[in-house]
Amino acid sequence: MSDQVPTVSVSDVPADAPMLDVRELDEWTAGHAPAARHLPMSELAGRTGEIPGDDPLYVVCRSGGRSARVVAYLAQQGFPAVNVAGGMQEWSASGRDVVTDDGSAPRIA
Repeated sequence: MSDQVPTVSVSDVPADAPMLDVRELDEWTAGHAPAARHLPMSELAGRTGEIPGDDPLYVVCRSGGRSARVVAYLAQQGFPAVNVAGGMQEWSASGRDVVTDDGSAPRIA
């Protein structure tokens, strides 16, 4: 696996971009990007049929580490994936929209 994965800053991600959020359920429940789809990294290998075929597919986690590993894996599988640097922490800190499924206030830690 290469040490380099395609990466973009939060400011370079279009507002309605197709995103794959690879955080665990409790993190997703606390808040996520409005256009994101949830597929935890821990379940990825068994659910590859659910990976969106969008080009590019922006992958996000909490801070960018897990998503970088997922992007490296997806690239090996032929998916045009891009890591979102800084993850949801940077997404939220930069003022991008964060939503919850139950309407409660988002809590990105």
